Amino acid sequence: MLRSAELKAAITKAAIEAGFDLAGVAAVSDGPELEYFPRWIADGHAGEMKYLEARDDQGRLKRASITHAAPWARSVVVCAINYNTKQPYSTQTPDSGRGWISRYAWGQQDYHDSVMLRLRQVESTLRNISGVEDLVTRCYVDTGPIVERVAAKYAGIGWIGKNTCIINQKIGSWLFLGVILTSLDLEPGLPAPDRCGSCTRCIDACPTDAFIAPYQLDSNKCISYLTIEKRGTIPEELRAGMGRHIFGCDICQDVCPWNRKAQTTHAEEFQPRPELLNPALDSLAEMSAEEFRRAFRASPVRRAKRAGIRRNAVIAMGNSRDRSFIPLLTKLVADDDEPVREMAVWAIQNLNREGHSEP
Repeated sequence: MLRSAELKAAITKAAIEAGFDLAGVAAVSDGPELEYFPRWIADGHAGEMKYLEARDDQGRLKRASITHAAPWARSVVVCAINYNTKQPYSTQTPDSGRGWISRYAWGQQDYHDSVMLRLRQVESTLRNISGVEDLVTRCYVDTGPIVERVAAKYAGIGWIGKNTCIINQKIGSWLFLGVILTSLDLEPGLPAPDRCGSCTRCIDACPTDAFIAPYQLDSNKCISYLTIEKRGTIPEELRAGMGRHIFGCDICQDVCPWNRKAQTTHAEEFQPRPELLNPALDSLAEMSAEEFRRAFRASPVRRAKRAGIRRNAVIAMGNSRDRSFIPLLTKLVADDDEPVREMAVWAIQNLNREGHSEP
C-alpha cells in the first residue's frame, strides 16, 4: 500500500491526466467558514434554496460539517478546471436588445456532466491504487451536502474571495470544482493565503448590493439567485439592478483584478455555443416549450426553467431603454404566465418613465 504522501501525488497526477487544472486534498474538519453557515441559514440568506437546509437524522445541518453528511469520510479530494473563454465580459457595452447568460453556461454540455466524467476517472485511480478493499468514496459536482469552496480553500486550490468565489493566484476564479469524499486518511494540503487585500471592487460593483459584508452574500439580492433559483415574481426594488441578466451573473468576477489576465480553458466542451452569447431578448420572451428544450439542450440554463427565462427576458427589456420593445411587452401583458404579465406591466412603465428614450 502506498504511503499517504505517495497516494496524494498519484491522485494529483490522475487529476491532471483527466483534464483538471488543479487538485489538492483537504482533511475532514470544520473551519470557521462552516461555523458561520448555520447563522447564514437562520438569517434567511439562502432565500428559497431549501436544499441548503438539509439535515441529518439528528437534525443537524448537513452542510455545516462533512461529518454530519458523511461520518465515514476522512479526506476530501478537490479538483478544479478552468472554464474561462476568450469572449467579452458582461461589463462591456452590449446591444440593448440582447441578454446575458453567465459564461459558465455557454458550453457544449452541462458542466455537471463534464466535470463528473473527469472526477470519475480520478476516483477510479484512487480506488485502484489505494490497496483498501472496503474503501468508501463519493463524488459530487455541486450536488452533494458539502460546501465545496471551503474544502477547496483547505486543499490549497485557492482562497475564498470577498465575492465568496474561489480564486487561484495563477488561474483566477473561473473554476468548476469537483470533490471526492473518501474514507482514506490522505496528507492534506495547506490553505491558500487570502490575497484580496484591501480591494472591494466586487462588492462595489454589485448592482443589487447583495454583499452583506466582505465574504458574506445575501442570496435574496444576488442576480444569480434571482435569475436561476427564484420562482415567481422578482421584488420590484431589485429589477432595475438585474440589468440584462437572463441566467446568472458574472459581474463580481468580471471586475476582479485576479481575472484581468485569467488563462483560457483548454477544455473544448466549455467553448461557447454562439446562440448562447448575448441572445436576443424578444426571442427569449416568446420562446415556446419546444424552442426552450432545443435551445438549452445539455445546458445548466434548464435549471431556471422556461418560465424563469421568459420572466428574466421581460425584466431585461424593461431595463433596456429600448422603447421598440413596447409592442411585444403590451402583448405579454395578456400572457398565460402571471409573473411574465406582471413583469411586462412593470417593463412598459419603466420604459415610459422620463429619461428613457430610443438608444
